[in-house]
Amino acid sequence: MGRKYNFPVEVLGVILGLLWIAPFYLMIVNSFKTKREMFSDVLKLPEDFTFDNYVEAFTQLEFLKTFMNSLIITVVSVVIIILFSSMAAYALSRAKGKVSTIIFFIFVAAMLIPFQSVMIPLITLFGKFEMLNRAGIIFMYLGFGSSLSIFLYHGTLGGISKSLDEAATIDGANKFQIFWYIIFPMLKPISVTVAILNTIWIWNDYLLPSLVINQEGMQTIPLRMFFFFGEYTKQWHLALAGLTIAIIPVIIAYFFAQKQIIKGVSEGAVK
Repeated sequence: MGRKYNFPVEVLGVILGLLWIAPFYLMIVNSFKTKREMFSDVLKLPEDFTFDNYVEAFTQLEFLKTFMNSLIITVVSVVIIILFSSMAAYALSRAKGKVSTIIFFIFVAAMLIPFQSVMIPLITLFGKFEMLNRAGIIFMYLGFGSSLSIFLYHGTLGGISKSLDEAATIDGANKFQIFWYIIFPMLKPISVTVAILNTIWIWNDYLLPSLVINQEGMQTIPLRMFFFFGEYTKQWHLALAGLTIAIIPVIIAYFFAQKQIIKGVSEGAVK
């Protein structure tokens, strides 16, 4: 029996696809236009494709330095979040008693606290300890990213039998060996999910870096992008070129890791 053709669903899928790709079309097409041509008609293709916007945007963004700042902060933060959150979730899931339950619910409740409510006292406190730098922002990302990550890991660990721990203990393994060599490899699917969620958040974050590391030589890509938006002028043609350059490394990284990402997300969904 052949697949039933559903015309309304097909049309709706095409419309949704066009709506999703429209912002990328506008960004890429207008990045090849001059400022005057862009404001004359943002929808049409460029009359004369120019790469001058990309050259100027690359230079003004100090892209290599800015990209490395974003890369270092994102990679280090995500790795630390995965390690600490998985260990914390493992300890809480294996511990018995009201204390571990209360601690877990404190982590869950912390997800409901908006950053804006703790923003000023947090920056003041870190300023007193002279931690308004890369190390400080990585530490903050660990704090803000741990709640959701622990929640996800804790749910997955609930489906892993404690008999594995008991068998490893009988064989002479300590707690760290049990976690690192037995439990943590089994958490790979959810670790991929945690890595994706936190990478998207940290890579695109503007507010926290603007408060902590908004200094020359330390700015991330979202911070540096505001270089094109002044008090009296907005250089949209350069900004769009800069945005296009900024997403290229992410796209390349996705193509290299797409098998692991899709496998991790699908396995995590099944579990």
